[in-house]
Amino acid sequence: MSTNFQPGLPGLLSATALPAARTAAPIGILALTTISVGDQPVGVAVAANGNAYVANYVSNDVTVINTATDTVVGVPIPVGAAPVGVAVAPNGKAYVVNSASNNVTVINTATNTVVGVPIPVGITPIGVAIAPNGNAYVTNLSDNTVTVISTAMDTVVGGPIFVGNSPYAVAVAPNGNAYVTNMSSNDVTVINTATNTVLVPSIPVGTGPDGVAIAPNGNAYVSAFSSNNVTVINTVTNTVVGAPIPVSTGPTGLAVALNGKAYVADYQSNDVTVVDTNTNAVVCTPIPVGANPFAVAVAPNGKIYVANQGSDDVSVIPPFPTLTSISPNQGSTTGGTPVTLLGTNLTGATVTIGGNPATGVNVNPGGTAIHAFTPPGALGPATVTVTTDGGCASLVNGFTYVSPSHATSLTATPALAKLFPPQVYFPFLTATLKDLVTGLPVPGQTITFKTGTHVLGTATTNAQGTAKLDETLTFPLILANGGYDAFFAGTGTLLASSAHGEVLTP
Repeated sequence: MSTNFQPGLPGLLSATALPAARTAAPIGILALTTISVGDQPVGVAVAANGNAYVANYVSNDVTVINTATDTVVGVPIPVGAAPVGVAVAPNGKAYVVNSASNNVTVINTATNTVVGVPIPVGITPIGVAIAPNGNAYVTNLSDNTVTVISTAMDTVVGGPIFVGNSPYAVAVAPNGNAYVTNMSSNDVTVINTATNTVLVPSIPVGTGPDGVAIAPNGNAYVSAFSSNNVTVINTVTNTVVGAPIPVSTGPTGLAVALNGKAYVADYQSNDVTVVDTNTNAVVCTPIPVGANPFAVAVAPNGKIYVANQGSDDVSVIPPFPTLTSISPNQGSTTGGTPVTLLGTNLTGATVTIGGNPATGVNVNPGGTAIHAFTPPGALGPATVTVTTDGGCASLVNGFTYVSPSHATSLTATPALAKLFPPQVYFPFLTATLKDLVTGLPVPGQTITFKTGTHVLGTATTNAQGTAKLDETLTFPLILANGGYDAFFAGTGTLLASSAHGEVLTP
């Protein structure tokens, strides 16, 4: 590992005032998979075959990682001097930008061998992206231009395209427009890749714009190193959407997963901020990674690869979890209710309900179900949250705490067959419901009266806990069955009870 840290990129130091010596702020204990690579990795891209290609700035090579096994494939591939950006074309070739030798190395990702000779570009090339038409767009930091390369012929197309000051990163939207971050002029230039002309010279963004990525919704997300935020650009109207999104310290590269989660590498705070591009809000707490994370890429399997320039490694973030349900969705405030949570990517999850940790958490091998016991909680709704190494997911007010269930008793009065000659029938059946914990009558509950298999009717308990049912027409059935039964079905807080009423013949 080199200890003479030059933050990657010539020109970056003056543009953003990065430290001149390698620094590694304290970070949390990592639960993530970490893969050692070359000296000062600053670029990463993933090919369709699932391999990740990591550009190592000081060792002048590219490390290949199998994203299925998270292991290094073969030996590093030598490239030009001070490689930075990497992009993979649909034809399977990887384009590695060499910032100190002012050229681009082409790698065949099927054989992991260099193809032909390096392609000359502008001065201090940094970023690269592939357009839908197959052309590669390379930003040249020191001459304020973008070079276009035909990935079919591996030759330069036309002359350089002039953009803003210190162009750094580039990304191409589905509509074919390329978005170039200009670090010194604090703006983004839009290029029409069909004509290779500037469409919009300047869209103002944050201070020291570094990375740019396109979300599934078509918006461009631009990280600003010095203002610690992300600006959102509508690529249809080429206008800024809302206010900048605050992130952690020193945001550099970023990438967006298919689920719409944007992963922002925070160079100075040694973590990754996750932004939901559907809401343009930060979700969960930042994910600790290695020292000085610089670039991010998303693999087809959903894992996120973060190149850590300061620790010479790549952190692997698991796919973002989802949470779809909890059953049952209510339980006692005393806790201890067994629950099942369903979702995806739940491996290694912890669970909180109302902010309190659940106990006995057990995740199935597929990471789709969690069995746990609820903690004690306050009466009312509570948010359920699962947290993994890959992020967090919540069901807002997904669980409701109810008062502990109380036992009840139900007392049924006898049905009178005869008071005195001549024959007289008592006109009501009555049943009284009592809470055995409080000793109080329970009003407002439904009591069902039956004799044999016949339902006589229902009645609601009054303030004294008594329910009355007219039996004038049904008494012959009661008499034939030797009495009647009263039933209380119970509620979330009261247990069920029943009672039998005899037939009394005075």
